[in-house]
Amino acid sequence: MAALLKKTYPWIKVPLIVSAPMLNAATPALAASVSRAGGIGFLAGGTKPAELDELLSKTSALIPSKSRSQRDVLPIGVGFQNWGCSLDAMSPVFSKYCVAAIWLFAPKRLADFGPWAHEIRHVSRGRTQVWIQVGTVHEALEVMKLARPDVIVVQGTDAGGHGLRQSASVISLLPETKDALKAAGYPHVPVLAAGGIVESRGVAAALTLGADGVVMGTRFLAAKEAGIAKGWQNEIIRVKDGGTTTKRSTLCDRLKETVGWPEYYDGRAIINKGHLDEEAGLSDAENVRLYKEELKRGDEGFGHDGRMVTYAGTGVGLIKEAKSAAEIVDETSSGALEILQRCASAISSRL
Repeated sequence: MAALLKKTYPWIKVPLIVSAPMLNAATPALAASVSRAGGIGFLAGGTKPAELDELLSKTSALIPSKSRSQRDVLPIGVGFQNWGCSLDAMSPVFSKYCVAAIWLFAPKRLADFGPWAHEIRHVSRGRTQVWIQVGTVHEALEVMKLARPDVIVVQGTDAGGHGLRQSASVISLLPETKDALKAAGYPHVPVLAAGGIVESRGVAAALTLGADGVVMGTRFLAAKEAGIAKGWQNEIIRVKDGGTTTKRSTLCDRLKETVGWPEYYDGRAIINKGHLDEEAGLSDAENVRLYKEELKRGDEGFGHDGRMVTYAGTGVGLIKEAKSAAEIVDETSSGALEILQRCASAISSRL
């Protein structure tokens, strides 16, 4: 499978490291830096075609023409939260900028993936690959029937930000999904692991479980190129023991008054005053009012006693410092190889 990925994305190094399409956080500089370092960097498509056009224009300017394939494909991807996007509105942008991959996620109905996949392949003349994110074995099998994605991203419940309310850790979800795909007649679709992976040991573990590459979101929030508030990034570095200091809920969307997410999704974020007050019985209306007041404090509104939305996965405690995106890609990819080689040598010496 590594050979297939390398053929499709000739600039990558193996094991493949992908930066997730995080809205606002995934800047042109971040996406371009990840791809230049041998990974695949993603932008978040958002809901406004003009804004996406501007992001792609800026990203394109950061990527040398020699880095593009003979088919003039931008070596980056774009991700969409499908429940809030208009396919008709976004299609002209797909046509203008031919990116290497478009990542689909969170439709109102799984069947919505079909028209998106068809349109992407049509306007790109087959040059843009279709990636689909899933959170259960059932979803993986269904999207293969409905849209035949070129790559499946399997996201476990440890992931930060939005995901399925009910899912498994990637440590069991990934191998079961791989087995189910093989049994259903789809043994050759690349499967990437996401959720709780932030450094080389997690990458090595995912590869051992059968992943063909790894997606990281929280780790790239601590990239120097990430487009997030300093207070948020400081929290990513400060917080430890992510299993107890982060929580899945719909609170963040309610605080930001975001309406439209399918009911079976929620989001994982660092626990702060907003969460604690909700548990103590504070009404949504009052929590929203206090959140809006906190916005005025900027970076000071982050932290355990703050109220700012601070998405992060359970692996947050393994992140010690901010680094460049290129450093993150290199350290996680090469570090995973070293771990696997060390394990192989240790096993060989005992035989």
